[in-house]
Amino acid sequence: MARNFSQEQLRVRPSSKEEAVVQRAREHFERTLIRVRGELAGSVAALEHPRNHQELNYGEIFLRDNVPVMIYLLLQGRFEIVRNFLELCLELQSSAYQTRGVFPTSFIEQNGELIADYGQRSIGRITSVDASLWWPVLCWLYVSRSKDWEFGVSQRVQRGVQLLLDLVLHPSFEGTPVLFVPDCAFMIDRPMDVWGAPLEVEVLLFGCLRSCCRLMELCQQGSKSRLLEQRLELTRQWQQDLRSFLLKHYWVTSKTMQVLRRRPTEQYGDQQHENEFNVQPQVIPDWLQDWLENRGGYLIGNMRTGRPDFRFYSLGNSLGCLFGLLAAPQQRALFRLVLHNRKHLMAQMPMRICHPPMENGEWANRTGSDPKNWPWSYHNGGHWPSLLWYMGSAILLHERLYPQADVLLMGQMKALLEECYWSQLNQLPRQQWAEYFDGPTGTWVGQQSRTYQTWTIVGFLLLHHLLRVRPEDVTLLNLDLD
Repeated sequence: MARNFSQEQLRVRPSSKEEAVVQRAREHFERTLIRVRGELAGSVAALEHPRNHQELNYGEIFLRDNVPVMIYLLLQGRFEIVRNFLELCLELQSSAYQTRGVFPTSFIEQNGELIADYGQRSIGRITSVDASLWWPVLCWLYVSRSKDWEFGVSQRVQRGVQLLLDLVLHPSFEGTPVLFVPDCAFMIDRPMDVWGAPLEVEVLLFGCLRSCCRLMELCQQGSKSRLLEQRLELTRQWQQDLRSFLLKHYWVTSKTMQVLRRRPTEQYGDQQHENEFNVQPQVIPDWLQDWLENRGGYLIGNMRTGRPDFRFYSLGNSLGCLFGLLAAPQQRALFRLVLHNRKHLMAQMPMRICHPPMENGEWANRTGSDPKNWPWSYHNGGHWPSLLWYMGSAILLHERLYPQADVLLMGQMKALLEECYWSQLNQLPRQQWAEYFDGPTGTWVGQQSRTYQTWTIVGFLLLHHLLRVRPEDVTLLNLDLD
């Protein structure tokens, strides 16, 4: 795999062109910003190749794609753009009966009118659940960084929070605290058998609830409200129940796997707590034994009755660290797993979106023979440069919060992060800041990959900022920070 690749040292070596690459990336980033109603409001998904001299090939403002954009703008102190983005999203929050509280997947201004997409115009008519869950997180990060307390307690923000909570905290046929969604409801937006309670959605729900609590607590400081206090108590309890559920059913180690393999099945009544989802030992994949090693651990991709998804999803696990879902020892277990499996997860272009990919009949049956998600491509084991900064931020935040914990391990993780940074710096400019890369080593530019992808560019800039400019800024991502 990656260790045997003949050009590995060429890819990861330090480059004297670092400053030039960073400056060029900043110029590209500025070109992605567009105006709505005369004010800068966010970034388009991608730029056309500069030599083509054509209009932007994907000119809408996607909420998901703008998460790293808004965080980067916060670190730059460009608060007015972030506030404008948040206000536009609030304005477009759905008021329709069936989708009340949903934030748009994307929006664009046409002839002076805002046009929003809630899934009705997307391929397969999918709805991006993650877009709605990201909004409170970005709102709290903006308020805490800018000290714009007035915006945080404003009626429109608090109303938007309550509408969203009405949407996600509601009775259902299930007695669990997770949010059930259809396939394609988050970054993996094509059929990949991720329906149910996928990890990324549930971790985002956890971060969303934490951020909503912070915004409501801010409002309570000014004037006490009995109704708001009741909603706060419900949200806090739901958040605690969700964390307990995810740590019990999604967190796996070599030890928990051995216990699961020996648990009884087909249980009824009061004994179901030993195997609540009736998981048969035969569904536990063989590759887990080497993947977990002895001291590694991670959050699996999904838990459904009899059908757990043991695939590793990079973004969900990274966010589990950043949002404080995983305790410090569990975060270090995750870092050990990443270090142990670096040839799969990092390879030649960090970082793989999920592992392992589905192949052959499994690919055909579970993706509907999707040609874009063929094995080792796109969401099915492809490599996405934009994911590296999430894992990098998790490593750097952990090191700052727990400076004395397992110094050897954290030194190895920092060295790995530096190597990945140089790998991207040396390759991405030559590969025109491609969206994703294909193949087991992530060497080839994705077959349908867009070039000059915004979150590829800004993800690299974020990692550079946290490694080279102001490492202490990683604390912005700590949702517990006042």
